[in-house]
Parts: sequence; structure tokens; C-alpha cells
Amino acid sequence: MARFLVVLDVDSTLIENEVIELLAEENGTLELVAAITADAMNGLLDFEQSLRQRVSTLSGLTSADIATVGARVTITAGVQEMIAGVHAAGGRVGAVSGGFHEVIDPIAERLGLDYWRANRFAMDDGVHLSGLEGPIIDSAAKAATLREWADDFGIPLSQTIAVGDGANDLQMMAITGLAVGFDAKAPVRDEAHVLIDVRDMSQLLPLLGLRG
Repeated sequence: MARFLVVLDVDSTLIENEVIELLAEENGTLELVAAITADAMNGLLDFEQSLRQRVSTLSGLTSADIATVGARVTITAGVQEMIAGVHAAGGRVGAVSGGFHEVIDPIAERLGLDYWRANRFAMDDGVHLSGLEGPIIDSAAKAATLREWADDFGIPLSQTIAVGDGANDLQMMAITGLAVGFDAKAPVRDEAHVLIDVRDMSQLLPLLGLRG
């Protein structure tokens, strides 16, 4: 049975949304956050700096607000079919995100992902968002995570597939066996081995020899 690992970006890849923009909309700071996000994803800003700038606009949101936003997230078409196909073939699926565990955890559990990793909010009294805590999941951390999960699965990097859309995905895409740009922005379109421009994640299965 095949042994391979698929690692996906989350925002605008595994899901249709940019979670930080949903959070900003909830907090009335969407216009500011969207502008910073666009620059970061196109490689015009350092990711960690831009993330901290964006999160600083979210102060005052509560854990209940975050849960409300999580309920608004839309899973990208074909994701469940893709995960089922990979699992049936003996592979594993992970998601690594510059987004937030507080939103991603229930999604990952519902989808049956094998691995996931993201940033964490700092919450005053466990209720009010006050910033970030722990290491930042930037481009280098995404690449390190893909290496870690491949090692955990006992496979070489040549048997890994990275799927992403923005500049923060480039380092993990550079070390993987197959780099897939999913409805990708300019920096990724230049570096990906193959592009999927239809927003249907099941289109990954033919690339893995699992359909068609």
C-alpha cells in the first residue's frame, strides 16, 4: 500500500476563508487587516511582523466571538473526498497554518486529519484575546513541520505533497516531492510543480494516481 503524506495550508486552501479576516470583521477592523493580509501573502511583508500587527487589531474579542467565527468557516469543496481517498490508499493528511488552533482544532477533528499545527492566541483570564503565545508558524516553521510529520510517518520527503496558495507556503513547497499551487497567488504560481485553479480539492487525487 502506498505511503505518502499530504500537507495542506489552511486559509484559502483547506478552507474558503481567511480566518483572521473573519475575526477582524467580528471586531470591526476588517479593512485594516485585509490590507495587511494581502501584502503578507504576496511576500511584501515579513509574516511574523504582519501577523502580530493583525492580531493586535483583534484585542477585545472573546472566546465566544472566536467560536462564532469558527462556525462561519466553509470547508473547500472536495476536501473530504480527498482525505478519504488518501486514507484509503494508505496515506496521511496534515494541515499547517499561520492561522489559529482555536478555530482549526474542531475543523481538523471533524475532517479526521492525521496532523495539524497552527498559532495560538494568548487569552487573558482564558476569555479575552490579548495577543499570541508560543512559536509563530511562519514559512520556516511550515517546512520544519512537514519534515517532522514525514519523519513521524517514516517516509522520505520525496513521498510528501505540499498544497498551498501564498508566500508563507514556499519553504515547505521547496522541500516536498510535489508542490501543488491551489488557486495560488503569484509567488506560488512561479514555484509550484503543478497548479490547481479549480477550487475543488478532489482534483488532487488524479495527481496522486488515485483517480482518473
